[in-house]
Amino acid sequence: MSPPSCHQGLPHLNQVGIIHGWALSQMAQNISSQGFPSSWGSFRVGGAVIAGQSPDRSDSAVLGGAWLDQKVPQTVKQHWRTLYSISHSRRRGQPVERDWRQHHNQGVWREVQEERRQESIPRGVCLSMCPIRELQDREAQNLLHRFEVLSGTERERWPRADPSGVVKEYARPAAGKDSTRPSDLRPPAVLLKTVFYLVDNIAASPTLRPWTEVYDFVFDRLRSVRQDMIIQRVSGADCVAVLERTVRFLIYASYRLCGEPLRLYDPRINDTHLQESLSWLLECYTSGKHPNQEEFQALGLLYNLGSSRATQHTMELPERIRSSPVMHLALSVSRAFMERNPVRLLRLAHSLDFLQSCALHRHLVTCRRDLLLIYSHGHSSKNCRFPLHKLSHILALDVPLTNQLCQAHGVEVHGDSVVFSKTTFTEPEAGKLQCAHFHDLVDRKQRDLTVGSIIHGCT
Repeated sequence: MSPPSCHQGLPHLNQVGIIHGWALSQMAQNISSQGFPSSWGSFRVGGAVIAGQSPDRSDSAVLGGAWLDQKVPQTVKQHWRTLYSISHSRRRGQPVERDWRQHHNQGVWREVQEERRQESIPRGVCLSMCPIRELQDREAQNLLHRFEVLSGTERERWPRADPSGVVKEYARPAAGKDSTRPSDLRPPAVLLKTVFYLVDNIAASPTLRPWTEVYDFVFDRLRSVRQDMIIQRVSGADCVAVLERTVRFLIYASYRLCGEPLRLYDPRINDTHLQESLSWLLECYTSGKHPNQEEFQALGLLYNLGSSRATQHTMELPERIRSSPVMHLALSVSRAFMERNPVRLLRLAHSLDFLQSCALHRHLVTCRRDLLLIYSHGHSSKNCRFPLHKLSHILALDVPLTNQLCQAHGVEVHGDSVVFSKTTFTEPEAGKLQCAHFHDLVDRKQRDLTVGSIIHGCT
C-alpha cells in the first residue's frame, strides 16, 4: 500500500515494513504540498536534500545517519523520527507482516497436522477383555489357557471358553496382519478393567498354582494391554493407573520368583519390560501432578541403584518431589550405595516398606559382599575376633545364613566369632549363593500383605 502523507496518521509497523527510498520521496512531496516555506530549512535523508536548501550542520539535529534542521516544524521532525525508528526496528529483528503471516501459517499447519494425526489414530470399540473373533479362533484351535476355560469343561476334548475369563493374548506384529482394527482394540476403560481382573482374579488368587504359571499368564496379558495402549496412543489417568500396577507386579515378581529355573522365569526379560514400563510411567508424570508420583520415582531409583541416568533424572525432579519423605529415604540409600557404604545402606534398608525392599533386593548380594570385603581388610588380624551375632545384625540375616555367607567368601567362623583376613577372602563360586536364600530382610516385611494389596498399592 502507499504510505500516507505527513498530515495523515502513520501506518502500523506490521503494515509499513521496511521504509524504502520511494517512501521518503513521497514524504517530501507531502511536505511540499503543505506549503511549508523554505525559510524553515531543510533536512537530509540518505544524501538527498528535502524541502529547501541544505541547512548548516552546526544548527541541525543528527538522527542516526540523517541530520534534521532544527528550524523544521516539530510535526515534520516527529514524522521523520517515527519513520526512522520503524526502519531500524525492522533491522533489529522485530516482526513485520510477512514474518507474522509465516508464523501464523505455521501454527495453522501444525493444528491441521495434529487434527489429521488424531483422526488417523485407531480407537478401540471392543468392550470385552478379549475380541470375539480371537475368542472363537482360540477355542476352535484349542489354544485356551487353563485359566480361561469354562468351569466343568476342563476334561473335554475341546474345552469351551469362559467369556468372562478370556483375556486377549499378546501377538507379535507380522506382515499382512492388521493390528489396528477397532473391533480388536479395547478402549482405555476396558484396558483398566482387564488389569484389575488380572490382579484380583489371577495374580492374587489363593487357589491358582504354581505362581510361575500365574506370572507367565499375567505377564503376557499385561503385555497385550500395553500393546493396545501404544496402538491407540492412550494417555492420561487410565494409562497411569495401568502402568503403576504393571510396575508393581513386575517388581514383586522379581522378588518372589528370584532363583526360579530359567525355563520358568527369566529375570532379564522381566527387567526389560519393567524398565520400559517404568520409563513410560515416569514420562506420563511430566504432564501433571499424580498422587503416586513420589512412590514410583523412589522405586525407580531404588531399582536402578548405581545408575547415573537414574540419579540424574532424580536430581532434575522438582523440589517438592525430591523433598518428600519417601524420596529423601531413597536418595539416602542411593548415596550410601554410590559411596560404597554397605553398613549405612543396610541400616537404611530397615526403614523401607515391602515393595521398596523388593526393588532393592537384587542389590543386596553385592552390598553384603562389599561389607565382608571391607571388614576383611579393616579387621584383618589373627588376634581379632568379631562377634557373629553382631555381624548377623549388620548383614540383616539370621546367624545360620550369616555363617553360610562368610564361608562362601572364605571368611573363617570359629564358634560365635568371625576371623577376618584380607588374604583368605575369596569370591564365591558361580551358583553357590542363591539370592532367594538371603531374603530375610524382605520376607519380614511382607507379613499379612496380600498380593492384591501390594499390586494395588494398598500397603
